[in-house]
Amino acid sequence: MNKKLSAGKLVIASHNQGKVREIRALLAPYGIEPISAAELNLPEPEETGTTFAENALIKAHSAAKGANMVALADDSGLCVTSLGGAPGVYTADWAEEEFFHAGKRTTDGSRNWYLAMGKVEGRLAQLGMDVDRSAFFTCTLALAWPDGSERVFEGRVNGSLTWPPRGDKGFGYDPVFVANGMDKTFGEIDPDAKHAISHRADAFAKFIADMF
Repeated sequence: MNKKLSAGKLVIASHNQGKVREIRALLAPYGIEPISAAELNLPEPEETGTTFAENALIKAHSAAKGANMVALADDSGLCVTSLGGAPGVYTADWAEEEFFHAGKRTTDGSRNWYLAMGKVEGRLAQLGMDVDRSAFFTCTLALAWPDGSERVFEGRVNGSLTWPPRGDKGFGYDPVFVANGMDKTFGEIDPDAKHAISHRADAFAKFIADMF
């Protein structure tokens, strides 16, 4: 018998405030009181997985153990068809600021999403004017209990990439992503409208249907 969730506190295993805001909004109707890993001063575990599910589970189990509470983690990313699915699980890594120290390339951990969007666009430009610009956002939710139990839910939204970036209402790659059937980017549409159709909303619909 699958475990169910009841009203009360839940750790969101993320230090990304944009992601935390979206998850809080999606959980609000169910009496859940989300508290982020950052608020609890929980460390960010090293994401050593090669899939979204593996990384989401690493984060969820780390937070569940650290807080001794049920924890929900989200591992999501942008997958571009012409780039062989990149940036994929390395979506956030593409936003890391790089610099040189003693002749070696390194990073200070800060993220510049305009830089990340530029990297994607630069690689597409190298493939020519007629390059396939289709892409999708994918989201994997992992729920973990302190006793080691776990559940995984996956969602997706298909679309295409545009350039230059448009809108300041989203985060990450939202300003260059246009969902199929729309003419505005995720960075231009109202957050409530995005929540209704996003990859995270798709994963959450499956999560809600199964856990409540």
